[in-house]
Amino acid sequence: MTVILFDLDGTLIDSTEAILESFEYSFKSFGTKTPDDEVIKSLIGYPLDIMYAKLGVQAQNIDEIISAYKKHYRKISRDKTVLLPYAKEALEEASKVALLGIVTTKTKRYSQKLLEYMEILKYFKVLVGREDVKYPKPHPEPILKALSLLNADKDSTWMIGDTKMDLESAKSAEVNCAGVTCGYGEKKELENLSGNIFANSFDAVKFILSSI
Repeated sequence: MTVILFDLDGTLIDSTEAILESFEYSFKSFGTKTPDDEVIKSLIGYPLDIMYAKLGVQAQNIDEIISAYKKHYRKISRDKTVLLPYAKEALEEASKVALLGIVTTKTKRYSQKLLEYMEILKYFKVLVGREDVKYPKPHPEPILKALSLLNADKDSTWMIGDTKMDLESAKSAEVNCAGVTCGYGEKKELENLSGNIFANSFDAVKFILSSI
C-alpha cells in the first residue's frame, strides 16, 4: 500500500499570520525587540526551541518564552490559519489509493485540533508531532515513527514537504520525497535535495499517483 506523509505548515496549511503574531507577543512579553518577519519565516519548520535559540534567546529563557508563544497561539490559531490552495483536493485524491499521515514539528495536540477544525483530520491514519519523538526533523525519527505505526514499506512511502528539513528527514529515513514551493523553503535548497519539486501538494500528489 502506498503511504504519503505530509508536513503541515507551508505544505497543507498557511499559519504565517498566527506564527508571526505569536512570536511578536512572546518577545514583547519579555520586553525585547521582535526579530524581522522574514528572519522568523526562514526558520519555520524547526521546533520552537530551536527557532528561539537561532533568534538569540538564551537557553534559560526558552521554556518561558515558548509558554508565552503557545498561550497566544492557542487563542488565534484557528482564526488566522487557512488551508493552502489545492490542499484539500490533494488529500481527497491521495486518500483514494494511499494511506496518509502527518509528520510535523508542531505538537500533536494542537495539530489535531487545528486539522479537526479545518475538517481534514479524517484523511489521516497517523499524526506524528513534536512530543512523539526525541529528535525532530531533519532527523529521520519522525518519519520512521510514522512508518512503524502504519506498518509501511519504505519503498512505497513518500514524504511531501516545503523545507529542506522535510526532505533531509525523508532521505535519512530512506523514503521517497517531493518538495513544494508554496511554503517557507527556498526552491534552490529543495532542488538540491530532490528532483521532484512542485508548486503545491496537489501537483505532488498527482505525480506520486502517476508513478504507482
